[in-house]
Amino acid sequence: MTDGKPAAKGSPEGTHERLMVEAAQQDPTKFSALYEQHFNRVYAYIARRVRNRDAAEDLTAEVFHKALSNLPRFNWTGAPFAAWLFRIASNTIADQAKRAARENDFADVDEPGAVRQIDLEAVEQRALLYRLVDELPADQRRVIMMRFAEEKGIREIAEEIQRSEGAVKQLQFRGLQSLRARLGEMNG
Repeated sequence: MTDGKPAAKGSPEGTHERLMVEAAQQDPTKFSALYEQHFNRVYAYIARRVRNRDAAEDLTAEVFHKALSNLPRFNWTGAPFAAWLFRIASNTIADQAKRAARENDFADVDEPGAVRQIDLEAVEQRALLYRLVDELPADQRRVIMMRFAEEKGIREIAEEIQRSEGAVKQLQFRGLQSLRARLGEMNG
């Protein structure tokens, strides 16, 4: 599992990752192995969204701090540990954006060095979307996360989860269809 890819459910890599998580839950000093394994992907995920190196570094540190603090409450569901880290990252980004919006509510964009006001509604909508993705069936959730959060191609996902490309496309279609329906219900 040295390639940094998530572990498939029931695979030897998934079993290894589960053992790593359980070991870290028993002894927090063993969290470093999980940190090393997932740091680059979590940092890249955050950096693509905040587009500011300093902020991405700070948020990545915050994500791993929160993950370590909440590790005793983590329950293994068979989904990759990275999915939990990405959820923490998305919530951390949303929280940071909300803080920035409150702090800079009246920022003047024409002023040199001023911060552009964050669209709080868009941030909340994105946070809602991440929560809805979390409610999808495990296979659909995994494909959606790999496809859109990790920005992987259909072929790459198919190889990783050992399914056909058609099956991956179908899981993606069903997942997106469910998300659209849930968003439609919530938005009237």
